[in-house]
Amino acid sequence: MSTKWLNYIVNYMKNKDENTETVILNAAKNVFQEKGMDGARMQEIANKAGINKSMLHYYYRSKQLLFEAVFKNAFALLAPELNKVLNDDSSIETKVRSFTSNYISFIIKHPYLPNFIIHELNRNPEFILKLKENKGFPNILKFNKQVDDEIQKGILKPIKGEHLFINILALNIFPFIATPLIKAFANIDNKEFTELMNERKTEVSDFIINSIKV
Repeated sequence: MSTKWLNYIVNYMKNKDENTETVILNAAKNVFQEKGMDGARMQEIANKAGINKSMLHYYYRSKQLLFEAVFKNAFALLAPELNKVLNDDSSIETKVRSFTSNYISFIIKHPYLPNFIIHELNRNPEFILKLKENKGFPNILKFNKQVDDEIQKGILKPIKGEHLFINILALNIFPFIATPLIKAFANIDNKEFTELMNERKTEVSDFIINSIKV
């Protein structure tokens, strides 16, 4: 058999494996999102993926390993946005506006993410320790230093970087966690809720910046 033919077969099998794994992860994401880790069943995930249970176990030996893969993928979608607000060289004001706009747009497209991540972190808080080992896990040190620098320059009022970062996260994340409650209180439908969230890109940014700028 020629080297060219062998390479073709290897690439074909690799692509097939990657495609199958993508289908599995998408199916698992839907099941975990609906039923959580405890309520999900491997057979149900296999059925949704259109494969048999044996093949599912070939790719992921246990439900825990499959869940961890789904969770890492979900967190990996958010990490770049967190890293941007923490580590780029833009001003704090620009960071606040950029993160708020990008995050809200992103979560409107992936509405399951906040509840999924927070629910499972509460269920298994030790899992975050595994995530911290991954390259690219958000780090707040540079953000804190930048906040201190802008305070010293008279740009910002005194505030700890940790508190500012928590405020940014809380004001952006909470409405998506409490979506049914907010829709009930405001008596709005899905379309109106999305419009309200788009308005918050400006409202949240202005609220935070007005509270911290000198």
